[in-house]
Amino acid sequence: MLNFDKENSLFASGLKLVAGVDEAGRGPLAGPVVAAVAVLKPEIAAEFSASGFFDKLKDSKLLSAEKRDEFFDLIKENFFEVGVGICDHETIDRVNIFQATFLAMKMALGNLKIKPEIILVDGKFPIPNLSLRQEAVISGDSTIFSIAAASVIAKVTRDRMMEKWHEQYPQYGFLNHKGYGTREHLEALKKYGPCPIHRRSFGPVKKLTY
Repeated sequence: MLNFDKENSLFASGLKLVAGVDEAGRGPLAGPVVAAVAVLKPEIAAEFSASGFFDKLKDSKLLSAEKRDEFFDLIKENFFEVGVGICDHETIDRVNIFQATFLAMKMALGNLKIKPEIILVDGKFPIPNLSLRQEAVISGDSTIFSIAAASVIAKVTRDRMMEKWHEQYPQYGFLNHKGYGTREHLEALKKYGPCPIHRRSFGPVKKLTY
């Protein structure tokens, strides 16, 4: 269940800036991977908790598109700070998706004006070669408030990028699947071949020769 328990325990230890980090777009066959960081202060977390302001916030994958858009604006307006990092398809092909995800997370942190004292990273692995204190949390996007907030920022940012790409490459249906390997997408790939934003290193794209 999503709550502030982790953040509050860190605030109780004397920390003043705690951030959640998550990504969107590791699995798709096209487009970028996007990471986001959402920074909380103790007084902001206390206000959110008392007011019920974000009671319906969930992992971005469990929210409707309309709810994600609503929370996107609320998070941007009410969190202490939010940062976003983007790694494009070319970088993904060059360094692999695992490393590109970490690179996007570092970019997101680099776009903050003030660095948090600790980051809570969704998943099994901490970000390598990072001087900031951090903790990796498996399924953090469904249990830790700041990570869930970061997941919304990352997901909405990426979805909006894919909607723009849909205008340029409508035959692939990016508006519907955002680049994931759905039946519609795979059929379009077979029919039209890869477009410039497809990830050439991903199996279903790599095996096509055009």
